[in-house]
Amino acid sequence: MNSEIIKEIIKLKQQKNAVLLAHYYQIAEIQDIADYIGDSLNLAQAAQATNADLILFCGVHFMGETAKILNPSKKVIIPDLNAGCSLADSCPYDDFKAFRDAHPEHLVISYINCSAQIKTLSDIICTSGNALQLVNSLPQEQKIIFAPDRNLGGYLNRITGRNMLLWEGTCEVHELLTAEQTLKLKLQYKDYKLIAHPECNASVLELATFIGSTQAMIKYVKQSSDKKFLVATESGIVHQLKKDNPNKDFIVVTTDETCACNDCQYMKLNTLEKVLHSLQTEEYEIILNEDLIEKAKQPIVRMLEMSRSLGLIK
Repeated sequence: MNSEIIKEIIKLKQQKNAVLLAHYYQIAEIQDIADYIGDSLNLAQAAQATNADLILFCGVHFMGETAKILNPSKKVIIPDLNAGCSLADSCPYDDFKAFRDAHPEHLVISYINCSAQIKTLSDIICTSGNALQLVNSLPQEQKIIFAPDRNLGGYLNRITGRNMLLWEGTCEVHELLTAEQTLKLKLQYKDYKLIAHPECNASVLELATFIGSTQAMIKYVKQSSDKKFLVATESGIVHQLKKDNPNKDFIVVTTDETCACNDCQYMKLNTLEKVLHSLQTEEYEIILNEDLIEKAKQPIVRMLEMSRSLGLIK
């Protein structure tokens, strides 16, 4: 059944000059048929480099928005409109605007995992991969609001010695991981190294051998001489880790002992059937007005400019 669906997806992609983008947290079957696999910003940039007329983004809603912001002339669709994000949802526009307005002397740095509306309230967008370098490039005396992830912001505060004002948002996939369960696994699997995403809470990060973005964790494992890893992030990353490192072993840090996974309920809403339906009907389209696109694009452009000047990208 899946093979027939995959054949139809490939045929429709060619007919419609479509590009299929998939985040590392998607199910393995979607990752395997994607034209590009990566994190949200890299995927949106990849779409810019193609001549595709149609962008099918297999991720969550804010990622589709980012792709539309960077590709306003292209049609951007996602397989399921309900594929939201607990982190993005934890930062409502009106509440955050009031918070920002109450601290007018602060520069606003927002993690890319936020809505297009929150991006319009931001001065600089960052990713988990470049946040440290961007923050360090600013004067020490610069007052900063960091949103929406308090765990990533707290991690940055600890390693930079800053005191950024943090919005109290979290990603449920990472926030629900506990030091107790993580430590239990570390004691059970003593020869496994723990790698963790900085969206995890501080108590989990303190136990990690390596802390980094999804992309950074994949690179670290590939270059490491170690063979066994505990992985504290969304389960989907393991598919790429195993493809890159067939002779290495991975165990996902879970929220409890009842399963061997740590899945994002929103990421996993996307299925092959929904991908096919989306290509057939060109649902569900990400529609943003021109003013919103222009305002949301400015802090992303600033991030890219700063990243180039810091030598992080070409």
